[in-house]
Amino acid sequence: MKQRFLLSLLLATMIGCNSPKNEQTTAANTEFATVLDNYFEQRLKLFPVEATQQGDNRYNDQLPNDISQAFITETKSFYTGTQEKLNTFDRAKLSDEDKISYDILKRELALQLEQYAFHQEEIPFNQFTGLTLTFGQLGSGEGAQPFKTVKDYDDWIKRASAFAVWGDTAIAAFRKGMVSGRVLPKSLVVKMIPQMTDLVVSDPTKSLFYGPIQKLPKTFSAADKDRLTASYKKAISEQIVPTYRKLGTFLKDDYLPKARTTSGINVLPQGPELYRYLVRTWTTTNDTPDQIHQIGLTEVARIRSEMEKVKTQVGFNGSLDQFFTHLKTDRKFYPYKKPKDVLDAFQTILAKIEPNLKKDFISTPKSKFEIRQTEKFREASASAEYNQASADGSRPGIFYVPIPDATKFNITSGMESLFLHEAIPGHHYQVSLQQENTSLPKFRRFAWYGAYGEGWALYCESLGKELGLYTDPYQYMGALGDEIHRAIRLVVDVGLHTKQMTREEAIKYMMANEPISEQGATAEIERYMAIPGQALSYKIGALKIRELRSKYEKQLGDKFSLAAFHEEFLKDGCMPLDVLEHKMDAWATRQK
Repeated sequence: MKQRFLLSLLLATMIGCNSPKNEQTTAANTEFATVLDNYFEQRLKLFPVEATQQGDNRYNDQLPNDISQAFITETKSFYTGTQEKLNTFDRAKLSDEDKISYDILKRELALQLEQYAFHQEEIPFNQFTGLTLTFGQLGSGEGAQPFKTVKDYDDWIKRASAFAVWGDTAIAAFRKGMVSGRVLPKSLVVKMIPQMTDLVVSDPTKSLFYGPIQKLPKTFSAADKDRLTASYKKAISEQIVPTYRKLGTFLKDDYLPKARTTSGINVLPQGPELYRYLVRTWTTTNDTPDQIHQIGLTEVARIRSEMEKVKTQVGFNGSLDQFFTHLKTDRKFYPYKKPKDVLDAFQTILAKIEPNLKKDFISTPKSKFEIRQTEKFREASASAEYNQASADGSRPGIFYVPIPDATKFNITSGMESLFLHEAIPGHHYQVSLQQENTSLPKFRRFAWYGAYGEGWALYCESLGKELGLYTDPYQYMGALGDEIHRAIRLVVDVGLHTKQMTREEAIKYMMANEPISEQGATAEIERYMAIPGQALSYKIGALKIRELRSKYEKQLGDKFSLAAFHEEFLKDGCMPLDVLEHKMDAWATRQK
């Protein structure tokens, strides 16, 4: 990519001397690059926690009150100003790469500005997302917030000092929602309360937030160690713990009685409009909720037929529902005794696919990779997940696995497909290669679009056989379980938020169509209730990627290279699906 940019620049220099139009185009591209850079830099100042998560430590001491009206006004002005600057450019005069950036940013700004009409700040957090959870990860000393230097430790104290104000604002925002009718379902609120109260301690040395002090570097002076220890104890006792206590008490005493018994956001003010907006945001398509619902029903039927084949292959006599029960209850599928056994099993999966990765991928990440158990404070309601590496390589990409009880970890749950999705070559390859591509504008190096990123990760699950996995029919059944899980999401997410499907009906539908426990199905359905539309991005994105691959395999015949297809898909980073298809079509034309 960089070579192509340099070649273009050289050609422009050679022929530009006698071409006023070319001079204008070059100048426009330079000005355009400045707009992109300014957008990225100003956005980091507005959202410093995102900067920290990217490994940019300039704003590690800042915690904006991002749910306050002042902050909302500031960000709205920022997006509007950037949009006005973007509109001064003639897209036709931009380079091919800049046209991609133009299309991405234009769409992003429009969606950002559209969100304010829905007042989502009146539900400032839930049991899956929000600062209350992120704050714990940052302050534990095990997350993205660095604790290596004295300045690092001082930065966190300054950042933590703003948490109490944020907590008060969150309560005020919830109260506005209680008046306007924008409230969470009761079933979600009861899960949020212990997340607050579990972080309330009387002894600051027993707090999650005392973790960094327990790991004070030996190189620190005695004076610094004493000062920081005292500061952290004071911050925990006087700011952090009181804020979590206040939030927990408010949720239990004031908010829970006002929470709703309905499941979908269609009952909220502007609920139907908000859901259509979220569908467009998460899928990066113009598909309607009804269209997506029908895709889900079709995919569920197709994958169930594949499951029937596996049931026959292993010689199970009984219905598919009985086979699901067998997979969930037979003790032979629960071989692990301790968390290390589970983590070692994932390491074995990595070792198995490594030889085949070289065949299907040209570029691989420089960023290091680790497999870790999810922290105790959040594992009860956590799913397996990937936390991205820092761009500078100082922090590895981490595949987190929640293991509350290793003896209840089921090997047929799709361990191989889970690893392909969350770890390698899924999120770790996609996110790391994007961040490491310094020729991309920074706003694209660190961008995220669920339909692209989650679509890619789900597509990677379909590479199992090509990478040497799924040789065990039970692991393949697990992969089908993961695939049908994403198809079910299309049915229940749309059902919950547009078709009056209840929480209980959605749980029942999920359990009838995949081998999942009631506890697991409940956590999943409550996630879709908390984050409407997000769950749609996986299957919609994966179907588009597979559609593109099949199209180019047919068009190019012997000229099609899977490794080259993957390279082209990944090299320019996250983008909306329509922008992606246009880019990939141009690639296919060049291959001919």
